[in-house]
Amino acid sequence: MPTFDFERERARFLGYHAEHAPQWRATAAAYAAQLQEMLATTVPGCKLDWRIKDPHEALRKFSRKYRSGLEESGTPYEIQNYLSDLIGLRVVCLYEDEVEKVASTVRAHFDVIDMTDKVSAVEATEASFGYKGLHLDLRPMAGAGGMPGEAFELQIRTVIQDSWAILDHKIKYKKAIPGPLKRRINVLAALFELADREFRQIRDETELELRAAPDESEDERPPHAPATQRDVVNSQLNAFTFLKIATHFFKDYEFDPHKVDVFVEDIHGWAPDINRARFNHLVRSHIGTVKRYRQSLEDKDGGGSFNPYTVMRHCLYLGDKQVFSAALRKVARTRFEAWLDTNAGREKI
Repeated sequence: MPTFDFERERARFLGYHAEHAPQWRATAAAYAAQLQEMLATTVPGCKLDWRIKDPHEALRKFSRKYRSGLEESGTPYEIQNYLSDLIGLRVVCLYEDEVEKVASTVRAHFDVIDMTDKVSAVEATEASFGYKGLHLDLRPMAGAGGMPGEAFELQIRTVIQDSWAILDHKIKYKKAIPGPLKRRINVLAALFELADREFRQIRDETELELRAAPDESEDERPPHAPATQRDVVNSQLNAFTFLKIATHFFKDYEFDPHKVDVFVEDIHGWAPDINRARFNHLVRSHIGTVKRYRQSLEDKDGGGSFNPYTVMRHCLYLGDKQVFSAALRKVARTRFEAWLDTNAGREKI
C-alpha cells in the first residue's frame, strides 16, 4: 500500500527491484530482438543494446523529479509506479535523419506513454549546444501478441550524439564553473553537432555525385578526342565516375566502397594522368579478350578468383603493358602472355 514514508518506500523498492530484475533482463532482451527485426529493413545499420536501471540511480531520479511534489501535495506513493525506464533500450543510428525514421517505425508497433525530444529542445535555442537525442517511454499496443507487457524507455541517438553523451557524462562540472571553461565545453558540443550535420551532408552529396557522374560507358569516342565543355567539368577518374563505368560492365556485382577507393587509387598510382575517358576506353576495348581468357581458365581449372577487379586489371595491362605492368603480378602476367601468344591469330590485341 502506498505511504508518505520515503525510507519505507525506498526499502520496498529495493526489494521490488531485486525480485523483478531477472524477468526485466529477459524482457529487455526480447524487446531488443523485436526492435532489431523491425529496423533491419527500414533503418539498416543501427546498433541496439539494453540495460536494467541501477536501483540507486532509479531512486535518485525519483527523488529529483517526483518526491518533493508528492510529499508537498500529500500524495502517498510507491516509487516503482513513477519510473518507466527501469527497462531501457538504446538504438544508435548513423545519421541525424535516421532518428525520426527509427521513431516512426517504433510508433507503429508500440504505444507512446511519453516523449522527450532533446533534439528540438536544443535546436530551438540560438546559443545552446549539448546532448541531442529522442527518448520515448513505450509499452506494447493492446493485443500485441508475443510481446511482454512491461513499459520501457527507448533512447534514439546518432553515433555522434552517443559519443557526446558518453563524454559529457564524464565532465564532472558543467554549470557553476568559470565562463571561459563553460565556453570551451559549449564549443566542444558545437563541434559534435557540426560533425553530425557534416556526416549527413557528406552522405547526401556522395549520393548526388554518384547519380550525377556522367555515363560514359556508351561513349565510343577515342580517349584523346577533343574535349567538350562537359568533359572538362567531369573528366576526372574518381570513385563516382569509376562506379558508373564499372557497373555498366558488371551489372550484377556489388562494388564495396572501400575496395573501389583502393582500386581507383591504385590506378592513379600506375597512371597519374588517367581520366575517365581513357579508363573507359581501355576496359571497353579489351574486355572481350579478357573474358575469353577468363573462360579458358574456367574451362581448365575453375578460373580461381577472377572477379571484376581482376578483369579490369587485365584490361588495363592489355591496353598499355608498360604503364600498367604493376596491375598484374608476375605469375599472372606470364600466364596471360602465354595465352595471348597461343591465341594470337584469333585475338586482335
